[in-house]
Amino acid sequence: MRAKRRLTHVDASGRARMVDVGQKPETAREAVARGEVIMRPQTLRLIQANQVAKGDVLTLAQVAGVMAAKRTHELIPLCHAIPLTDVQVTCRPKPPDRVTIEAVARTVGRTGVEMEALVAVAVAALTIYDMCKATDREMSVERVRLVAKRGGRSGEFRREGEAT
Repeated sequence: MRAKRRLTHVDASGRARMVDVGQKPETAREAVARGEVIMRPQTLRLIQANQVAKGDVLTLAQVAGVMAAKRTHELIPLCHAIPLTDVQVTCRPKPPDRVTIEAVARTVGRTGVEMEALVAVAVAALTIYDMCKATDREMSVERVRLVAKRGGRSGEFRREGEAT
């Protein structure tokens, strides 16, 4: 029988609380997340030709992802504000029908940056959807996931089957 784990974001009364990370050591931390937007092939061709009416889809999605990572604590309840040292968002067309997105978030701090990387991917994907929805309302945002993380007490994580 497994030992019962204490919930870290719940106090003794059962109320939600932010975890106190004040006593944790500062370490270098990094997280990598990925996702994709599936679309009609003609939508991807418009993106690649920079012919979407709203502008340069991939550049704006990249900027939106970086901006979102910096505001993760405002979007996710009980998430700490983290001094990010780097956020990189890459949006790559993958013919015939998708754009893949990868975000890498880094900090030197007391808590991880997994949520920042995931939020960056999700918002970049939603930006692509928003910019292309007049052309293709059937697009879908899929497979937003953490693929790797390092640093902190829990150490390293690598999702099986994902290149990092």
